Amino acid sequence: MNTPSIEALTLPALSTAMDAAMIRQQVTANNIANANTQGFTAQRVSFDVAMEAAAGGADAPLQARLQPQVGLSVDGAVRLDSEVAAMAQNSAHYQVLLKALNRHLSIMATAVSDGKR
Repeated sequence: MNTPSIEALTLPALSTAMDAAMIRQQVTANNIANANTQGFTAQRVSFDVAMEAAAGGADAPLQARLQPQVGLSVDGAVRLDSEVAAMAQNSAHYQVLLKALNRHLSIMATAVSDGKR
């Protein structure tokens, strides 16, 4: 059995997580922008179906297995305080992912530059 390298797993996982954070940020921003729009129903991003699919299909690429679902919220209401808090939490999550990506690329750069010696 051919085991994938850490590089083959790390970059796709970080990329997928950052893409998911971006989708969550866009949905939250849309909810905030339309908070006072008559008849607007808030949206939510769900990863439940995606996580179940990811657990069951190890043959498919990670990005193909982790597709978030954007749907309407249960009650449809936009609560600005909750939306702003969700946006701040998602922003902090994205920053952590970005630091992890920078760290990974730094390690790869060190490996390449030390390999030349």
